[in-house]
Amino acid sequence: MRKYLAEVIGTFALVFCGTGAIVINQESGGAITHVGIAITFGAIVAAMIYSIGDISGAHLNPAVTISFWVAKAFPAKNILPYILSQAIGAFIASFTLHYLFPLNVTLGSTLPAGSAMQSFILELILTFILMFVIIHVAKGSKEQGLFAGLAIGSVVLLEAMFAGPICGASMNPIRSLAPAIVSGHIEFLWVYLTAPFLGAVLAILSWMILKPKTN
Repeated sequence: MRKYLAEVIGTFALVFCGTGAIVINQESGGAITHVGIAITFGAIVAAMIYSIGDISGAHLNPAVTISFWVAKAFPAKNILPYILSQAIGAFIASFTLHYLFPLNVTLGSTLPAGSAMQSFILELILTFILMFVIIHVAKGSKEQGLFAGLAIGSVVLLEAMFAGPICGASMNPIRSLAPAIVSGHIEFLWVYLTAPFLGAVLAILSWMILKPKTN
């Protein structure tokens, strides 16, 4: 039960702070800035990894949970409870932001600036890179594990920084689902529910090919 509660809290913090930065940037006339939003996402991911990583692994993302299962590093019986916990945290965060900022139209939803396919390809590649880093620092040496929060948070910041203006740099189906449902902007939701899963699984397949063979 502890790990499920940790996923609820961790995903709440991610969505509340990350999409909250987007909402407050809109409400304040750009006070946060795009750079500030990217830093917020990276910082909250790093903080949650260091806070609850030893309790639940700090997945905070259904694509990460599924990918760890593909990597045979996560039991199938925990997949649904983890995703449900992540959904609860994300939706509580989005409903809280809706209560605080009832006139905000999108609540930090991820919406393509160009074509849907452009954002689909970007999200696939971004999530591939993110999961590629996650699996290496999570399954590597103890020394690598000590820097997991910094490494993963830095990748989130990096990708949000350069790709956020075009695709939103979600890399996380539940981070996109909650604000989309609460705000009613579901027109491009399919992009953010499919590309991250595909990108993350491809990263695991690449890791399997690259990892040293054991006799």
